[in-house]
Amino acid sequence: MRVARSLVLVALLPLFAACQLFDGPRQSASHVGQTRMQGQLTAADGKLVFQPCNQSSSFVVNDTGGTSVLQEAATLADNQGKLFADVRGRIDGNRLDLQQLYRVERSGTACDDPNFKLLILRAAGQTPPWSVKVSGKGMVIDRAGQPPLALPYVEEQLGDGRFNLSTEANDQRIELWVAPQRCVDATTGAVQHMSAELRLNGQVQRGCGYFGGARDD
Repeated sequence: MRVARSLVLVALLPLFAACQLFDGPRQSASHVGQTRMQGQLTAADGKLVFQPCNQSSSFVVNDTGGTSVLQEAATLADNQGKLFADVRGRIDGNRLDLQQLYRVERSGTACDDPNFKLLILRAAGQTPPWSVKVSGKGMVIDRAGQPPLALPYVEEQLGDGRFNLSTEANDQRIELWVAPQRCVDATTGAVQHMSAELRLNGQVQRGCGYFGGARDD
């Protein structure tokens, strides 16, 4: 299905909601019994400790999924040894059996992000700076020196966890290609679980991405 060109982009967004496969949180069968959590990572007594956002409880991290979170945290840790992490795993007593690492970064405000639960996907890159935020209502593309561009989109699954989002508007062909692959932001050092390519009229800009709270993969 091709998205019709239109100058009235925002008004079209509800019309294309049914065309999108991202229609709300969904859980893979492999994630049964696991919970996605965001919080703070701290090194203590030679161990990595995870404290969920806005909670007083903390859990010793057991990297059962082979995510290399210990190495990632050691590389990124600031002087206080504190990091923000977005993870999936199973709580067992005072232990977090970690299965998947979505992202780890230096941040003191990520726990307070009001848009996280509404996001399906966020991707961003540098040189030049760009970002794409995807929700159930459409995608918003921000580029250096350009006003934000709100667009409907269509998703195509490509296998092996890869997919692309595409749209055509105002005589432009825009695609976001995403693949499950460890990706490091060259500017901040943040580690995310997907690589991303933004393609605008044949020009390719590379970056990293992660699923927001509205997609439970």
